[in-house]
Amino acid sequence: MNINGIILFIGVIFFLWVGRTILIPLLVAVFLWYLINAISAYGRKILPFKTPKEHSIHPFSARLFDCVAHLGALGLLLGLICLFFTQVRPMFSELMTALPMLQQKLVDFGQFISQKIGIEFNATMLPNITKIATNVGTSLATIATSLGMISVYLIFMFVEQTTFDKKFAALFKNATQLKKMRYITDSIDINMKKYLFMKTVISAATGLMSYCWLHMIGLEFAGIWAFIVFIANYIPTIGSFVACSMPIMFSLITAPGLDQPILTAAGLISLQIIFGNILEPRLTGSTLNLSTLAILINLVFWGLLWGVAGMFFSVPLLVATFIITAQFDSTRWIAVLLSADGQIPDKREE
Repeated sequence: MNINGIILFIGVIFFLWVGRTILIPLLVAVFLWYLINAISAYGRKILPFKTPKEHSIHPFSARLFDCVAHLGALGLLLGLICLFFTQVRPMFSELMTALPMLQQKLVDFGQFISQKIGIEFNATMLPNITKIATNVGTSLATIATSLGMISVYLIFMFVEQTTFDKKFAALFKNATQLKKMRYITDSIDINMKKYLFMKTVISAATGLMSYCWLHMIGLEFAGIWAFIVFIANYIPTIGSFVACSMPIMFSLITAPGLDQPILTAAGLISLQIIFGNILEPRLTGSTLNLSTLAILINLVFWGLLWGVAGMFFSVPLLVATFIITAQFDSTRWIAVLLSADGQIPDKREE
């Protein structure tokens, strides 16, 4: 990399850091836009008049079912948001109030374990769960306060969605270049929709089953832990660990015996294995051919740059980078390094 490339890289990092208050809400809006379109696209497959031929023969009916699919996807997303604000958010307030007590119980638990195994114990050795929860809450609150901006972005994306193709064609007058750029954007679009749809379905199913299990064994704040499982599953590598460790740790320091912690661990770890390690690879297929090391480095990079929001979006951003770099001779080596097995998408010949 020459000096100009280094300067450009530093400039991009600086821009991403300085502009995070604008870029993160925009990225959230793009994520929701993609998710709604992905749910709509998969829902449209079960509705009539879905082929191009049927569209031309029955244009009104086909457009009507297109609207039904979009409205259904939007309604589902709004329902989930409503469920969070009415059911889960009040539990978060209760949990935040109980955090100092939980921290003391964690210290007591640490002292008990240290006495049993005969080592010296210091309370500073334990994580400060109040501070951790506050930092995470601050990141989430930043996104929540940008809800108005996100909504505006989202509305305009849907309003101008039908004009994207015309604008894109106007940007590239050269036919060969236009075909290449369409191939790149179509690849990103197809892979991103499939990834987001399948990831959301798997995460939702894991969260729902986790809630049923934790509620059945009587663990307090089961709704919160299920919501954390749902959100954390979008974060690669460490997401599953966080989703399981938090409720397990909570049960260890609050339960009178070991029965509930053991049941909590067994249930959550089993669900993560079934949904994350068995079902998800079968459903996503070859959508992600990314190196685990590349995913981890990418996760750390975006986490340092944008916090929790960066970790959440790290995989979609890496997928886009992987597809784009595979299409140019000067950057195909980057795609090879990002891939799991060295196999990268064929380059669209100009």
